[in-house]
Amino acid sequence: MTTDPGNNPSTDTSTAAEAISGRRAVGFTLAVLAVVFIAINLRPGATALGPVLAEVSASLQINGTVAGVITALPGLMFGLVGFVAVSLGRRAGLSLTIALSLIVMVLGLLLRPFAPSIWVFIPFTALALAGMAVGNVLVPAWIKRHGGGRTVALMTLYSMFLTVGGSAGSGLAAPLAEAAGTTLSAADPAEGWRWSLGFWGLAAVVPLVLWLLVARRTGHDFPGTPPQDEPDRPLRSSPTAVFLMVLFGVQSMNAYVQFGWLPQMFRDAGLDANLAGALLSVVAALGVVGGLVMPTVIDRSRTLAPWMIGFGIATAGGWAGMLLAPAEGGLWWAILLGLGGFAFPTAIALIPARSRQPHVTARLSGFVQPYGYIVAAIGPMAVGLIHAATGNWTLVLILLACSGLVMALAGLRVSARVYVDDEITVQRG
Repeated sequence: MTTDPGNNPSTDTSTAAEAISGRRAVGFTLAVLAVVFIAINLRPGATALGPVLAEVSASLQINGTVAGVITALPGLMFGLVGFVAVSLGRRAGLSLTIALSLIVMVLGLLLRPFAPSIWVFIPFTALALAGMAVGNVLVPAWIKRHGGGRTVALMTLYSMFLTVGGSAGSGLAAPLAEAAGTTLSAADPAEGWRWSLGFWGLAAVVPLVLWLLVARRTGHDFPGTPPQDEPDRPLRSSPTAVFLMVLFGVQSMNAYVQFGWLPQMFRDAGLDANLAGALLSVVAALGVVGGLVMPTVIDRSRTLAPWMIGFGIATAGGWAGMLLAPAEGGLWWAILLGLGGFAFPTAIALIPARSRQPHVTARLSGFVQPYGYIVAAIGPMAVGLIHAATGNWTLVLILLACSGLVMALAGLRVSARVYVDDEITVQRG
C-alpha cells in the first residue's frame, strides 16, 4: 500500500474534525446507516419503471415515442439537476440539502402511482429523479467531508449498495406488480404497476428520517475553501477531471444500454424472456462485486492502469461476443460485460480519491456526474434510433464494442495518483 499525505487516515480524521462547523460530528453507526440506505434508494425509482413500462403504457395510453422519452428521463434529469446540486449544497449545507432532496424524491415516488394521465406521471417522475440527482452528486462529497479515516469503508458501502438498489428496483418491479395485481388490485390486475412503483416511495422514507437526523447533528457542513489553496481554474482545465467524466459517462452509457436493451438483444437471438432477464441479472450481480472491491483496490494501488485496460477489454469483448454468437455464449458475454461494469464503482470511488480537499470533491462530483449522465442518456436513445433504422443490432454492437476502447483510454489517464486540487490551483509567486 502506498502512502500519500492526501490520503493519510490520521490527517483526514483531524481535518474532518476541525472542519465540521455544525454542532456535533456524525457517529460512525449513523453515518453507515445513512450512506447505506440512501445508496439503496437512489436508483430503484429509475430502474423499477422499465420492467413495467408496457403496463404503464397500456394503462396511461401512451405511444412508443413518449415511452422513449420516459426511458431517457433518468439520464437527462441526473445530468441537468446535477449541475445545480453543488450550489444548493453550498447554500444549505451538504446534509440538509441531501435531506431536502430526499423529501422531493419521496413526494415524486409516492405521487406518480396515482397519476391519471401521462402528463401527470412524467412531472412526478421528473420530481423524483431530481431528488435522486442531488443525492448522486452530494453523497460522495459528504463522505469525503465526514468520513475521515473511514472514507474508503463508506465509499465501499455506497458504491456497492448503489448497485444493489438499482438491481433490486429492476428485479422486483414485475414480481411486485404481479403480486399487487392479484391482491391489492384484484378488481383490475393490470393496475398492479402502481403499487410496484409506489413501494419505493415508502422505502425512501427510511433514508429521509436518517438524513434529517444527520442534518440536525451537523448543521451547515458545506466545506469551506482554504484561502491558501483556493482553486482559481475551472474544472475543465483539469485533465484528470475531464477524463474521469469521460470514464463515468461512457460506462454509465453502457449500463443504461444494458438495462434497457440487452434483454431484447438476447430475445432477438432466440432466448426466452426469463433467460434474457437472468443473464441481465448476472451483469448486475457482478456490479455489486465491483462496488465491494474497487474502493479498496483504488486505495491500495499505486496505479490502476491494468484494471482500466481490463475493463475496456472486457466491455469490448462482451459486445463483440453478442455480435458473433449471442445465444451460444450468452452467459460468457454477460460475465464479460459485468466485469467491464467494474468501471462504474471505480469512477464513483475515484471522485473522493482524486481530490484532497472536501470542497474540491464537491466540485468534482458536480462536474463528473452531470456531464457524465448527459453522455449516458444519449446512449439508449441512439441505440433505439440505429436499431430502428437498420433493423438489426450489428452497427449498434460494433459501436458499443468501440466504447470499450474509449473507456480504457480515459481510465488510463486517471489511473495514476494525480489530484485535481493540484491541477486547478494557481501557484502564486
